[in-house]
Amino acid sequence: MLMRTDPFRELDRLTQQVMGTASRPAVMPMDAWREDDRFVVEFDLPGANADSIDLDVERNVLTVHAQRPERESSTEMAVAERPRGVFSRQLFLGDSLDTDKINAQYRDGVLRLEIPVAERAKPRKIAISTAQDASEPKAIKS
Repeated sequence: MLMRTDPFRELDRLTQQVMGTASRPAVMPMDAWREDDRFVVEFDLPGANADSIDLDVERNVLTVHAQRPERESSTEMAVAERPRGVFSRQLFLGDSLDTDKINAQYRDGVLRLEIPVAERAKPRKIAISTAQDASEPKAIKS
């Protein structure tokens, strides 16, 4: 399962969206949900070049970096609401996910990740023995 992030990080993210800062990467909106035996995560990255997207996993932390090109400095903008530059986002993945088998696709400005649930985390039936089974002597063949 995906793990929730620190609430102060979320506050920082919202502040960055409203005020923006040049020293920190811009944020990318995300949706995440479970479908059967996998988690699906989608990031909005409109205008980002597929070559600029970088995914890393280290100790169950998934980091996504992308870049939307800057406008030419000679362009005089009438309205500039779309953030440009570097985008970054980290997800803390639970131990129940198989980070070795992440599938990533980028289409129409959306980066889609499919993260399978690890086999050891899937529900399974456990056989139950009874006291009667344990007390019955086993036949020994010679």
